[in-house]
Amino acid sequence: MTLRNTFQRWVAALPAVKVRSTLMANQMSDGHVRIRDWEEYKRLVREKKPRSITFILEQNGLSPNKELSTLRIIMLHDKRYFMFFDFPKGDKLKETGIPLHKDKHGILNLDEDEVKAILKKQFEKENVEVFSFWTT
Repeated sequence: MTLRNTFQRWVAALPAVKVRSTLMANQMSDGHVRIRDWEEYKRLVREKKPRSITFILEQNGLSPNKELSTLRIIMLHDKRYFMFFDFPKGDKLKETGIPLHKDKHGILNLDEDEVKAILKKQFEKENVEVFSFWTT
């Protein structure tokens, strides 16, 4: 018995998308845009004027000490999520400069209230509300 592929090949035509040259360097998909530069993310918040942004504090679950605390900031605009990730470098986050704190076991982590206060101050001129994903 010989098996043959009976499925016909198909090609989907997708509409062209106009993207600013500054966004082209970032990763894009249908549902989200990953912004790699903090200054670019702040510019997009000023330009898009969202009512709110949400942040998530994440830890690397594969790390034995969970020392890699990361910050994810999400803005929803026009059915697309604009996401910014910030990673530790030394005792603070690389792009935003938000400080990391050691817990009683010496593991570096982020303080949720401190992150919220720093982001509120950063975006107060834009009148953007800041929410934590886990406490909202």
